[in-house]
Amino acid sequence: MVSVEAIRPELSDATGTNAFRFLRQFRKNRLGVLGAVLVMFVFASAIFAPLIVTHDPIRIMVGPRLAAPSLDFLLGTDQLGRDTFSRTIMGGRIPLLVAFASLGSALAVGVVLGLIAGFGPRWLDNLLLLIFDTIRSFPGVIFALALIALLGPSLASVILVIAITSMPIYARVVRTQTEALRSSEYIAAERSMGAGTTRILAVHVLPNVLGPLLILVSMDVPAVIAVEAGLSFLGMGVRPPTPDWGGILNDGYNFIDRTPWMVLAGGIPIVLATLGFTFLGEALRDIFDPKLRKDL
Repeated sequence: MVSVEAIRPELSDATGTNAFRFLRQFRKNRLGVLGAVLVMFVFASAIFAPLIVTHDPIRIMVGPRLAAPSLDFLLGTDQLGRDTFSRTIMGGRIPLLVAFASLGSALAVGVVLGLIAGFGPRWLDNLLLLIFDTIRSFPGVIFALALIALLGPSLASVILVIAITSMPIYARVVRTQTEALRSSEYIAAERSMGAGTTRILAVHVLPNVLGPLLILVSMDVPAVIAVEAGLSFLGMGVRPPTPDWGGILNDGYNFIDRTPWMVLAGGIPIVLATLGFTFLGEALRDIFDPKLRKDL
């Protein structure tokens, strides 16, 4: 009989080898590396924002309104005299919070409903599919604007709207893969050994569906950042004076003839963040998707 101690070194070596192979292949993807660098830059600026800002981002100063960039105000000031650089750095926290809170909620609910639909009775599957298709039948932007108009513009409303519109996508992916695994031989063997539905779903089905889902979530982050910025630009997102990239972009657009740097301050971070998550998500997809993965 083989002891656990004898197996552990083999498992450790296999894990180390897989990690090394992943890093080697990821390093070959130049856009993926660029995306990882951009994502780390966005995260670092959001995490250490209080240490980076040079002024209070919500403090209104009477004198330097719509001031040009200078050593004191690196990106100038807005129409209320607030430091644009400090507002841009602090504004990066809102899109990341919205993206991970909304997609995390959508993922959690979608996984549960997808497992139920794929492993449950046919009538329940049809009912859940009807709900998924009903939500997805509405145009995303119109649905978001209608819900926010009903609930009122706020950070919680934006998170709820994005979570509701994203959930059916994840639920359908989980349902499809669960339905395929349901008829597999090892699931039948587990049933014959007396395993319950909860154990089968938690031990055998869930680990097989999480990988593709996490890649899908990473590729949805840039879309969520763009949606959040668009809603804030339209005045349907977070409320002033909370700094946000979409709000900064809206302020810059209103005074673009006098302060073009405000548009750049709000637009460039959105572009960098969306490109970073897009490149990173595509690199992870290329590595982990068996249809796209290349032999090392």
